[in-house]
Amino acid sequence: MRTVLVTGPGGAGRTTVAAATALAASRRGARTLLISPDDIPGFPASTVPAQVTETLWSVTTDSAEHFRTELLALQDQLSAVLGLLGGNRLDGEELTELPGSGQLALLQSLRRAARGDWSRDGYDLLVVDLPPLREALAVLALPEQLRRYLRRLLPQERQAARALRPMLAQLAGVPMPAQWLYEAAARRDAELAEVQALIEDRATTVRLVAEPGPAAEDALRTARTGLALQGLRVDALVANRVLPRHSGDPWFAALAAQQEKCLDHWCEEWAAEAPPRELPHLGRDPQGVDDLAALAALAASAGGDGAPAVAVDDRGTGRAEDPWWIEESETPDGPGGSGGQDGSGGPGGILVWCLRLPGAVKKDLQLVRRGSELLLTVGPFHRIVPLESALRRCTVSGAALTDGVLRVRFTPDPDLWPRTG
Repeated sequence: MRTVLVTGPGGAGRTTVAAATALAASRRGARTLLISPDDIPGFPASTVPAQVTETLWSVTTDSAEHFRTELLALQDQLSAVLGLLGGNRLDGEELTELPGSGQLALLQSLRRAARGDWSRDGYDLLVVDLPPLREALAVLALPEQLRRYLRRLLPQERQAARALRPMLAQLAGVPMPAQWLYEAAARRDAELAEVQALIEDRATTVRLVAEPGPAAEDALRTARTGLALQGLRVDALVANRVLPRHSGDPWFAALAAQQEKCLDHWCEEWAAEAPPRELPHLGRDPQGVDDLAALAALAASAGGDGAPAVAVDDRGTGRAEDPWWIEESETPDGPGGSGGQDGSGGPGGILVWCLRLPGAVKKDLQLVRRGSELLLTVGPFHRIVPLESALRRCTVSGAALTDGVLRVRFTPDPDLWPRTG
């Protein structure tokens, strides 16, 4: 299943482009599911997939209902503890969703789509209408972050002490929550792993939507680095609401000239990885399926029908396949020398961990090695990357940012590489 994640600066028309993209793909015969947090004119408003056309279904996420369901389930699990503390149960009618519940509801919808819960026959294409850029990046990073928190707070190996729990429960006079807590954490980890697998899948790409202008240009430049840091692949940049270039009205002509200047910059910056594609301004907000159909035809002609800018099977290996890769250099005998082995059983030269970070600048970059992880901060974006086993037996000997690629040098630690002779 192909997945297209649609996002962009606020107010750029993300939902409209996502709906047009899904409609265009369905008209070419692809079984398509559109997930959106907002109602779309002309589409049924339903929290389960509702049929729009013969090959198109749409579903609207309900963050309030998801929040109530999850909190009531947690309350049931904590009933013994709440009783001990004299707590009063909350009714579903008195619950009001808290900030952030929409993100979790969206992840739940992604998980259900990935599992095939909504269709026995499955879908060829999943189109997801994400929040604005900064929030979308936070949502897409959330499964990996939450899984790391669970592993740190409730490590599975600590379950070995379960034999003591009956004794502790007898002494305390209430059931100990540790067992169900570990079981709940394991279930959550499995659910988050499904969403993380969908996000990191090679068939998943991000489609950026922006209205040409200075504000959007700055937002895209910043987000470009954040997307690369998270290993997210951009298949296209959709320039939405593009004005006619030749207008007799001086005011519209000036706006069109400003847009054209911005589009020229985008072509220079994005052409290699995500060729800009233009959708014209309709002169009004899309008001129904007919307007979306018109945009769908234009989206299809501009390559906006869900097809990736680079064919999924043509991504190759190494740099194009993975967000980061490892190079080996500077062996003792020089390039092409002794094959990279010294007497310690490890590589004789230096291992270089590489990550593409287009648009990053050195002053905004922070890098910390902590145990078996790399802590990366690029401007407002942060990610913790687990190191591969070979790099864990090395020390960091330097780092450099050149030509949009971060290169971290690792030197084998003789005390950690077993000697072979």
